[in-house]
Amino acid sequence: MKHLITGGAGFLGSHLIDNLMKNGESVICLDNFSSGSFENISHWSQNKRFKLIKHNVIEPFFYKADRIWHLACPASPFNYQIQPIETLKTIFLGTNNILELTKKYNARILLASTSEIYGNPEISPQVETYNGSVNITGKRSCYVEGKRVAETLCYDFKRTYDINLRVVRIFNTYGPRMMEKDGRVISNFITQAIRNKPLTIYGNGLQTRSFCYVNDMVEGLICAMNSNYSSPINLGNPEEITIKNLAKKISSILNNKEELEFLDLPDDDPLHRKPCIKVAMDQLNWQPKISLDNGLNKTIQYFSKCFKNEKQ
Repeated sequence: MKHLITGGAGFLGSHLIDNLMKNGESVICLDNFSSGSFENISHWSQNKRFKLIKHNVIEPFFYKADRIWHLACPASPFNYQIQPIETLKTIFLGTNNILELTKKYNARILLASTSEIYGNPEISPQVETYNGSVNITGKRSCYVEGKRVAETLCYDFKRTYDINLRVVRIFNTYGPRMMEKDGRVISNFITQAIRNKPLTIYGNGLQTRSFCYVNDMVEGLICAMNSNYSSPINLGNPEEITIKNLAKKISSILNNKEELEFLDLPDDDPLHRKPCIKVAMDQLNWQPKISLDNGLNKTIQYFSKCFKNEKQ
């Protein structure tokens, strides 16, 4: 089976490619390397079942595949707020192009949506039927509203052309290959702790997040793609933790002196983010297996190795 993965050189996309390639599949990785890295996929570059295409999803493309995984888009606030208009174009035009491709070749498509579509939620945990509480004019809205309209576009294509669609709403994911400076809290805390710097907390640190290790997330994506379920579905780990306690946990793992620096909370930063995964459990028979402690240890080992290589 041939798979096309947009954003395949990114953090999540590259782990998905690893899984598919190890299982004998053929993969086309499409990426413009705006936030992805060739290092993430270089180990497959000489494999005959792997093809790398440097391309921006904003521009139309026609590569035949049986299954299409649409992951292309910067996913961290630091990256997408730098170029908000480009982010919106990437999401809307890129999704439209990939849907046209899906229709042309009668492929099955999975859209990687996001928990961000729930905005700063008024309920917790968040369920798929919750429509969200979103600021449409804020700094985060380029990504949030982009992903919301991407879902709308997908379901309009499904209603109009009966495409074979899967939509997953991804909650905070972490693990090896996260970019050091992409602004995500786990990579921030780990790299700051490794460098013996204060851990930067925005707000009072009592806001909560639920973190899913990347291997679990990839398994969830594959379960969703293989299923017959076409409505939106949450993928994430419902194990909830405050940002302050996360900082303490990472400091403890690294045996660091706990030193925290508190800064102003960014606009529209959600106070709570926790998925209800009942649909995923019922429809996909999926739930995360890797605990936060275990996943953090694996991620810290990755960043520690990067730091040692950097110093040499």
